[in-house]
Amino acid sequence: MNLNAPAFSSFSHDGLDLAYFDEGNPSGDPVLLIHGFASSATVNWVHPGWLKTLGDAGYRVIAMDNRGHGASDKPRDAEAYRPWVMAEDSIALLDHLRIPEAHLFGYSMGARISVFAALAHPDRVRSLVLGGLGIGMTDGVGDWDPIADALLAPALDDVTHQRGRMFRAFADQTKSDRQALAACIRGSRDLVARADMARILAPTLIGVGTTDDIAGSAQELADLMPHARALDIPGRDHMLAVGDRVFKKAVLEFLAELSTSQQVL
Repeated sequence: MNLNAPAFSSFSHDGLDLAYFDEGNPSGDPVLLIHGFASSATVNWVHPGWLKTLGDAGYRVIAMDNRGHGASDKPRDAEAYRPWVMAEDSIALLDHLRIPEAHLFGYSMGARISVFAALAHPDRVRSLVLGGLGIGMTDGVGDWDPIADALLAPALDDVTHQRGRMFRAFADQTKSDRQALAACIRGSRDLVARADMARILAPTLIGVGTTDDIAGSAQELADLMPHARALDIPGRDHMLAVGDRVFKKAVLEFLAELSTSQQVL
């Protein structure tokens, strides 16, 4: 397995070609990784070591470039990026791979997509790992319009909004389609009702960095759910929490517990 550049394939859904990789142990429990805004499967999951971490632990590791990102098609209509629409891309990938049920692990926007997938298709979701998004899932994460403006600005030097500069610099670094990302940030911010969070019965781990100023409280979100626990990722902000060793250890333990409980049953 080439950890630096896993082999990508593609499939079609909703009129779009979507890129994905399918690595790790083919007979292991499948983990579907759903990346965050302005990222990609490679940037979010390969470079921070998740593909290696989960693959070495015996899991089948699957990740897709979300629409508008990476090597996938990039519509420029905000309505194409509603989180329930993007959730259907993830379920369609499971269908394409003939996987009836998987662990879903989403970071930031990917966490929101994972929740919408779990609400629409509870029978397909064995468990949830939600990273980089806590009570902001239900209460919002502030005004993101300046980020769309930053993405469409002529140059980074024209951007004064701090968070806008952060995402614009990230988009430039990853050579992203900034018009598609601006449409995505405008279309993908739908909140989840607190009552809907309470309907999610899948075991859930929610990990948020202690210096993350975007996500909101992991514990507050976990308190809304019947089978959720919160994890504080010490000293990590929104960008750095994703690859943290504390997070990796907790996720491996969480998934191992589920495998053990399945064996007991």
